[in-house]
Amino acid sequence: QVQLVESGGGLVQAGGSLRLSCAASGGTFSSYAMAWFRQAPGKEREFVAAISWNGGAKYYADSVTGRFTISRDNANNTVHLQMNSLKPEDTAVYSCASDRVLSIVYYSDSTRYEHWGQGTQVTVSS
Repeated sequence: QVQLVESGGGLVQAGGSLRLSCAASGGTFSSYAMAWFRQAPGKEREFVAAISWNGGAKYYADSVTGRFTISRDNANNTVHLQMNSLKPEDTAVYSCASDRVLSIVYYSDSTRYEHWGQGTQVTVSS
């Protein structure tokens, strides 16, 4: 059973940066596709970024392209989300998720992902 634990959330001013991490255990991390989703209060969960098993393919939501960067460290079973130029509308609970395959069509569909972390709160003040 794959377990995912996020860290790195917090309170930051608009324009600032945060780096989220997701530590995986209980599975073959290096073979999994990984993704970040977020959910703001009263809103649906939305896709943020995804990365293939070897980091060769990356996808981003339009709202974060150019500001966020997803990366992974297979030696340490960790995936990161570097968030720069943060905006108040980035405020949400950020969760990482894993899947056996990164679909080039359905990478943003949360129902495709098998395992989820509990999430970490990111709050951006104006």
